[in-house]
Amino acid sequence: MQIKRIKRAINGVLLLDKPVGLTSNAALQIAKRLFQAEKAGHTGTLDPFATGLLPLCLGEATKFAQYLLDADKTYRFKCKLGEKTATADAEGEVIERKPFEHITREDIERQLPTFIGDIMQVPPMYSALKKDGQRLYDLARQGIEVERKARPVTIYSYELLSYENGEVELQARCSKGTYVRTLAEDLGESLGTVAYVTELRRLSVGPYQSNMLTMQELEALAEQGLDALDASLLEIDSGIADWPKVEFDADSAYYIKLGQPVQISGAPSDGQVRIYAPEGFIGVGFIQDDGKVAPKRMLVL
Repeated sequence: MQIKRIKRAINGVLLLDKPVGLTSNAALQIAKRLFQAEKAGHTGTLDPFATGLLPLCLGEATKFAQYLLDADKTYRFKCKLGEKTATADAEGEVIERKPFEHITREDIERQLPTFIGDIMQVPPMYSALKKDGQRLYDLARQGIEVERKARPVTIYSYELLSYENGEVELQARCSKGTYVRTLAEDLGESLGTVAYVTELRRLSVGPYQSNMLTMQELEALAEQGLDALDASLLEIDSGIADWPKVEFDADSAYYIKLGQPVQISGAPSDGQVRIYAPEGFIGVGFIQDDGKVAPKRMLVL
């Protein structure tokens, strides 16, 4: 008879350094099993070939995962000039070749500023976006290509780290929805050649940019016990630490927990806020037109 594992109502954020070859969901399921967590979710898919920062939200922290999905991100990546692949990365077959030997470091540095700012980007066919209910990558694997509308994204910085023999290493900080593979392909096109991504690593998501744990480190902590694992978690509100903070006394907190907007002195005039009661963080809200703080997502602890 199989013994059912007891699930825990554990809450917090884990900063995982996702290894190459593992899907984001597979990494999430491993962490969820190690923590014996009732509920868990990730905050933005990394391709299997990519590595780096994958914040995982456990328990009540999943209520705030959307804000990390919407957050700016930083990537360091390498791309190869002169070849284009079906997937825009090293996992696809080469479908086109063009000369690249004439391209200099100065040529690349001249092109990078043209991508900074608000730009329009066409999502790749090998992406998780849906067309008529089907994932684009499923259609692509069937040899079907459909029209994709260009979408606005913002590139805050785009830096050349190294260039040698057609191998380019770059770092970019960008808004949500940016496809690095497309960024590399578009750079290749602007240089009069083609390109694809050979390595991709995510360095930051919103306020998170360090203290990642590798899967091996996480498994080593699991061998020490649940207390050691739990000590690796960040606070539920760590991902929105830059939001304005509103503090309630016990009476006001009682009403906002019931879902009622509350007038509070010292609150901002508009926007989203973090809400705190005497016992600590209790949720997020927004400022109504009448100046009251209205609850949006509240903890249930």
